[in-house]
Amino acid sequence: MAKQKILICDDSEGVRESLKLILEKDYELIFASDGLEAIEKVKRKSPALVILDIKMPKLNGIEALKEMKKLIPNIKALFVTGYQYTDAAKDAVLLGALDYIVKPFKAQELKAAVKKILKK
Repeated sequence: MAKQKILICDDSEGVRESLKLILEKDYELIFASDGLEAIEKVKRKSPALVILDIKMPKLNGIEALKEMKKLIPNIKALFVTGYQYTDAAKDAVLLGALDYIVKPFKAQELKAAVKKILKK
């Protein structure tokens, strides 16, 4: 069975590396370091899930998700943020993000959120 594709978009290489270590065994991973790059990758790769940081240079995660929804209306999104439940996280959920996780997160917490979202 082919692995489901997940696009990981975070401007921090450390966060991208952490997510890679947690998820690479179970999923095919694609990486982007900003919102604009993530949109291009969504166009080419059609991932099942996008994991986005909210605060990034060039285009933040919320703006990037708005553009991705124009390309793939039912795209699933999980936000990772360094902030507790903020207006930005609320906006993300209203936009259709299925969940958000606050950094630093535990590997089990991330895996559970990803599995739950991909089952929906």
